[in-house]
Amino acid sequence: MSASLYNIGLTGLNAAQAGLLTTSHNISNAGTTGYSRQSVVQSTNPALFTGAGFFGEGTKVDTVKRAYNGFLSNQVLAAETRFKEYDTYDVEIGQIDNMLADSTVGLTPALESFFGGVQEVAANPSSIPARQSMISTAQSLVARFQNLSERLTDVRAGLESQIKETVGAIGTYAKEIAEMNHKIAVAQQAGSAQPANDLLDTRDQLVKELNQLTRVSTATGSDGSLSVFIGTGQPLVVGTVATTLEAQPSSADPHRFNVNIVTNSGNAITIPESLLGGGRLGGLLAMRSGSLDTAQNQLGLVAVGLATAFNAQHVLGQDLNGNLGTDFFTPPAVAVARYASTSSASPDVQFADITKLTGDDYKLTFTDTTGGYALTRVSDGASVTAASVGLTITPPTTSMVGDSFVILPTRNAAANIGVSISDTRMLAAAAPVTSAATSTNLGTGSISAPVVSSTASLAAFGTAAAPLKLTYSGGNLSGFPAGQPVTYTPLGAAAVTLAAPVASIPYTSGMSIAVGGVSFSMTGAIKDNDTFTVGPNTKGVSDSRNAVLLGNLQTTKVMLAAGGQPSATLQSVYSQLVSAVGNKAREVSVNRDAQESLVDQATTAQQSVAGVNLDEEAANLIRYQQAYQAAGKVMSIASKLFDEVLALGR
Repeated sequence: MSASLYNIGLTGLNAAQAGLLTTSHNISNAGTTGYSRQSVVQSTNPALFTGAGFFGEGTKVDTVKRAYNGFLSNQVLAAETRFKEYDTYDVEIGQIDNMLADSTVGLTPALESFFGGVQEVAANPSSIPARQSMISTAQSLVARFQNLSERLTDVRAGLESQIKETVGAIGTYAKEIAEMNHKIAVAQQAGSAQPANDLLDTRDQLVKELNQLTRVSTATGSDGSLSVFIGTGQPLVVGTVATTLEAQPSSADPHRFNVNIVTNSGNAITIPESLLGGGRLGGLLAMRSGSLDTAQNQLGLVAVGLATAFNAQHVLGQDLNGNLGTDFFTPPAVAVARYASTSSASPDVQFADITKLTGDDYKLTFTDTTGGYALTRVSDGASVTAASVGLTITPPTTSMVGDSFVILPTRNAAANIGVSISDTRMLAAAAPVTSAATSTNLGTGSISAPVVSSTASLAAFGTAAAPLKLTYSGGNLSGFPAGQPVTYTPLGAAAVTLAAPVASIPYTSGMSIAVGGVSFSMTGAIKDNDTFTVGPNTKGVSDSRNAVLLGNLQTTKVMLAAGGQPSATLQSVYSQLVSAVGNKAREVSVNRDAQESLVDQATTAQQSVAGVNLDEEAANLIRYQQAYQAAGKVMSIASKLFDEVLALGR
């Protein structure tokens, strides 16, 4: 009996010691990140049957388990990966939000200053200082476009660097988790399938840190290994094998990194960005495609709109040398990048109608060998036509089926816009056509200053010495250019168009007339044989008609056609960009704060189960100490009883 009592005391002593060791381990790791509280699981030893019944044989330690709740841990992972995505997005978008909306470095003050210079020329067309000021403000505006574009390019370079670094870190974590799977398998096989708690905690912490880089899902195998998946189920770790993940330059843009799975044969399979949400990587990719691309495209859209609209009006004017105007701004070109091409032939893409440009990017794929192609919008994959998006596309004579190209109409426009004119005399402030009522006219009729919409047919208006002459007789006007159709609009009536040649048109006071790209109006009572001249402008030094029209572009709707008509000014397009970036920045910031609260709640719930409570552990120390002392007392009594038995035999 004393021997049995001794053994029972020994089992109690061992159990209490195991409890003390585990409690001490918990206390030592109270500040260890990712540590889960451990506890001893013990049970009674099988009882000994005797004629008097079953007598207990003490206790045994079954295992040491960790306080782990998979549901709560998964909640923490889900909350943290979303928080990290929003947090990354919030930091990155703040850079461009502050820049675009800044009252000193944004585009708005530069646009206002430039059009102020144009208005100054309109007020003083012969003033050389005013003309120089206009050129200087234009150069400042161009510099502002280029500075903003350069800053966005810097942000993009930073994003690409972070994407590459993050993908590299994901690959490192994958290898570490695969190695940890191997260590856990070896440890648990060596330990009679007992859980390797500390190794399991280490692996869970690696998964948690990986989850902050990209959203992951996990599955535990029958052998205890943990498989890790990213995206929509792409395997990253399976058992002890880690998938190779690399950030490689895009075939369409060498400066843009795609995330690729590299197979054993060395082939790279690109994972679509839409599948890589969550975590730092998700935030970087969302920022790049959702805000940075849009900001750079919209800024370029303003540059294209300004250069195209301003040039279109400037070439309709006349400079101080008496020549027609030339391009004032260097027009940006459409960027075309090869996506997947086996041929050297590329399509020629030009701007056609700036009112239809939206700032979107497009993918062109050849469908036959004679230049047939399909055009889709990159953002949503919708099929479009070149004309509907403001472009003209001229395919090569021969093409390869399947060859693809990415068309970036406005991506680089802000960086490439420039000022083409440096000579103040080349500013086309005047209109090339003038009109006048002959001084010998008997009537009170007058003719307005002509407005030029095209210079293609200016020769039809004669020369300075012999301008076009319109003559009134019997209620009709005659003398129109023989090869030009005429459109006239009586006051309050519908327009009437007559095909060339036009002999005469009926005159009514207040009517407007358009012929040969020139329009004007006529009013008043005209007498027979009264004449009016429309011809080249020989006194354009003090003429500011074209400068006035150039200045009007500041408030004229020239962009974003809606219902067939332009709906936005240059300034409003930029304002929409600032507003869109600002709203997105605010949205991301609000989501970040909300997600941070969810992380705190989920972590609190998880730590209430798995965390170490030092007060509780201190109480356990006392409990196990008392149990240890009590078991020692049992052994002491057993020893004394055994001594008494031996004494009886002496």
